[in-house]
Amino acid sequence: MHSTRGKSVSVRFALPASELRPFVTTYYCTEVVCEAGEWLEDYLHPEWANFRFLSKVAAEGAIGSDSLAPSPALTITGPTSRATRFRMSAGRAWGIGLLPLGWASFVPENAGDYADRYVDGRMDPAFAAFVPLADALASSSGDFAEEQALIEQHMARLFAKQLRPDPAIRALNDALVDPELASVADLTQRLGMNVRSLERLSNRAFGFSPKLLLRRQRFLRSLARFMLDPSLKWLSAIDYHYHDQSHFVRDFRRFMGMSPSAYAKLEKPLLVAAARARMEAAGAAVQGLHQPGGINCAPD
Repeated sequence: MHSTRGKSVSVRFALPASELRPFVTTYYCTEVVCEAGEWLEDYLHPEWANFRFLSKVAAEGAIGSDSLAPSPALTITGPTSRATRFRMSAGRAWGIGLLPLGWASFVPENAGDYADRYVDGRMDPAFAAFVPLADALASSSGDFAEEQALIEQHMARLFAKQLRPDPAIRALNDALVDPELASVADLTQRLGMNVRSLERLSNRAFGFSPKLLLRRQRFLRSLARFMLDPSLKWLSAIDYHYHDQSHFVRDFRRFMGMSPSAYAKLEKPLLVAAARARMEAAGAAVQGLHQPGGINCAPD
């Protein structure tokens, strides 16, 4: 377990048990300290799916250009390709980050049907298995260790009952976090799969087309470098697969809804701190760059 603190937020990450690491990135607890009536606000970059337990905090969110709306106590967010604006009041919240294999194993619906959207997990039967955990966390004492144990026990039970690992999903996830792969042709060759089969697999477990996923991964590699060292100029942070800086700027606007310079000027009370804590805990500054089998190698 690792933690980092800013002026008003504490973020702590915990890795799942080793057998769950191909399915789950991290468990994370966010605690906000601020005055009554105030909010901590930030922008989430594109991610894999996340399940958030918000019974002990008020929160609002919006994906892309949507307007802010109250977040359900059990907020299920599918994989995203747009920035998520969010804000939280004083309080604490837990989250579970799912890798694509985790989505395909725990959720009976296609990830593509939930891409770039969030739903109330209590109202959607696809997430019924997580309602008992939401109830347990809502009635817990607020002790970090107790709540982490509740999550670990629940996930262990699901692992024992429901997981049917698909090696093709794991292979595609492995390929996506390989910075040397830059095209759909690279993916089909690595996986020994035709384009149509790759598209179906990608929609079912990853939420987006292979082409968009590769584009998103390239962008996330660049963003992660900047988040770990905001003193960097963007030119020093962008991934080498970009043709030039204007190419990167186009992608930045596509994924974050703003220019790199506008983003650099924003206060990031949660995301910069969370990137560093996540890097220490799991070897990846952003969820989309997690190795599906465990802790990432340290970057050069």
